[in-house]
Amino acid sequence: MAVSPVSTASGKTRFDDIYNQPDPRAYVRRLAPLEYEIPHHAQDVFRGTRADRSAADGTDGPVTVLDLCCSYGFNAALLNHHITLAELYAHYTSPEVDALTPAELIEHDKEFYASRRRADAAPVIGLDTADNAVQYALAVGLLDQAYAENLEHHPPSPRLRRAVADTGLITVTGGVGYITHRTFQALLESARASIWVSAFVLRTVSYQPVIAQLAAHGLTTETDSARTYPQRRFTSAAEQRRAVEQVLRAGDDPTGLESEGRYHTRLYQSRPRSE
Repeated sequence: MAVSPVSTASGKTRFDDIYNQPDPRAYVRRLAPLEYEIPHHAQDVFRGTRADRSAADGTDGPVTVLDLCCSYGFNAALLNHHITLAELYAHYTSPEVDALTPAELIEHDKEFYASRRRADAAPVIGLDTADNAVQYALAVGLLDQAYAENLEHHPPSPRLRRAVADTGLITVTGGVGYITHRTFQALLESARASIWVSAFVLRTVSYQPVIAQLAAHGLTTETDSARTYPQRRFTSAAEQRRAVEQVLRAGDDPTGLESEGRYHTRLYQSRPRSE
């Protein structure tokens, strides 16, 4: 299987060619064989955090979720539908789906997801620089709002600011590193005080600048340092060596984790100090 070249900055294989296609089929064909699994681990975590966030308000109303680096909307699919990540992979690699044009797939997926919609589905806002990916997720009904904006370099649009003001929970699986504390700062400046953040972060990336930014906006961050969640297999020995080096430099132990051939993430949960 061909892969994109390793980034000289991070040592991490780049998959730029699959992130902004008209639909997720190339994305799934490339990442499924690498056992990209972090959305699976996030599914129950995000559902539980969303329920806790709703309970903190003392209401049964839906909590609006903003998914950072949302790509084709898989986190939203898993949050709001009776479906697993394995079933998503099977769907997008099936012969039936493979034969469809992108436009035909969108029409097919509207029914596919509508038939699996959960009764407790929450509004989801998607944010990603990949405009084709977010438009697909919006078109098939996975996202209620979609924004293709880069907050690392530009301030949020007025529409995005208004959307963030109504957000109760920010989620992210693996985007930290591509985005930094600057993106979180831009969002938190538009958010109401009771916003929560649930983030899966690679152990090769420091989350401390984001934690500091969250703290400056009144959020306390907790993590279970003894628990990790696998993300995917390494694409090469070179990628693995670089990841092991980064984990060691961060003061962590790669034994039994990155040393065994997979990226691993840690879960960080942030909420207002009073909650």
